[in-house]
Amino acid sequence: MNLNKKTAYKKTIALIAHDGKKAEMVAFIKDHLAILRGANLIATGTTGNHVKKTGLKVTTKLSGPLGGDAEIAALAARKKIDAIIFFRDPLGKHPHEPDIQMLMRLSDLHNIPLATNPATAYYLLRGIFSPS
Repeated sequence: MNLNKKTAYKKTIALIAHDGKKAEMVAFIKDHLAILRGANLIATGTTGNHVKKTGLKVTTKLSGPLGGDAEIAALAARKKIDAIIFFRDPLGKHPHEPDIQMLMRLSDLHNIPLATNPATAYYLLRGIFSPS
């Protein structure tokens, strides 16, 4: 990723939210609709169904526990994603934790920005969509 050169193609952003964070994800999306309309959105199944209610077009994968996190991790490994917004529930237990860890590891390995809370997601969107 060349940070000195902005490209004209539509950015692809993956959206994931644990059950306890889905309402927070929808609120975040509603606050940033104008920016997100200019992106290709991919989401895990249940998160994607919530996002669709905002009127945005979203390509959905499987639900996270059924392999959706792994599907998005595979896209990250192939560098088909420009950023990931993953509102995690740090206090919850998740049976698919290995998939979550794999997604985070691949994000680091392939230098893909990953935001895990609304404050970081705000700055991530500003960074990848700011004119410069």
